[in-house]
Amino acid sequence: MRVGQFTTDDAEGPEDAWAGVVNDDTVVSLHEAGASAGVTLPETTREILAEWNWREKVELAVSYAEETGVGTYSVDSLERVAPVTRPQKVVAVGLNYSEHADEGEFDTPDEPVLFAKFPQSLVGPDATVEWDPELTDAVDYEGELVAVIGEKARNVSEADARDYVAGYTVGNDVSARDLQNRDEQWVRGKSLDTFGPLGPDLVTPDELDDVHDLDIWTEVNGERLQESNTEHLIFDIDEIIAFCSRAFTLYPGDVIYTGTPDGVGFFRDPQVLLGDGDTVTVGVEGVGELTNDCAER
Repeated sequence: MRVGQFTTDDAEGPEDAWAGVVNDDTVVSLHEAGASAGVTLPETTREILAEWNWREKVELAVSYAEETGVGTYSVDSLERVAPVTRPQKVVAVGLNYSEHADEGEFDTPDEPVLFAKFPQSLVGPDATVEWDPELTDAVDYEGELVAVIGEKARNVSEADARDYVAGYTVGNDVSARDLQNRDEQWVRGKSLDTFGPLGPDLVTPDELDDVHDLDIWTEVNGERLQESNTEHLIFDIDEIIAFCSRAFTLYPGDVIYTGTPDGVGFFRDPQVLLGDGDTVTVGVEGVGELTNDCAER
């Protein structure tokens, strides 16, 4: 199942987004189809994930839409936004591929290195990543697999951790390296508005054969600069979720960026930093491709 969030042409912005299941060239509005089928489903993905038995309710709404056509839209008639908006928290893992740690001359961590991105940094596919060049002139890309939590998780074991995952999406942990290095911690440099592209869809785990064997890549203006596989994660999905849940409660809709492989622009020689007019595409095998343009403002 692929769940995205969409708006219509008359929407005022992402705050008007509603969740829908994507079937090739059509989208089923879960709130609309569910209401007609007698199934209560809220508007947004985050709210749906908080519902008891949300998967079963979604499946019933989709089946009803397939039989009746209620709540079914052409995907071309809609605008996509991030598949999850307004999560309670956005957690990210740093230095989670050994070759990325090596390229930055960092020690390989003994346990996950966590930092936060502010939820308001999240934007969807085709949104523009923007920054003030007087604030930062060292903007970098980081292609990542992103996990989205589907059940409240606190002190869960590694063996059970993936039971708490609603699905996966593609992320770009856009980073202002000068701010990151100047502050000696990462929140500001990682959390500028629009610095959290996410999408295009939330892909449920049953769609993927092995989340720890997915090719991942990043292209800037069509040139492939990152290329790896999730098998090279130092700390896998199970370890990350269990580690996080020992420190703080994870809630439905929480977003976890799992780390980027080597090939980021800041550590290249010469450096490849993002500039006005650049286009970045991050791809994860079986999950999708996320494309965003860049602009100075």
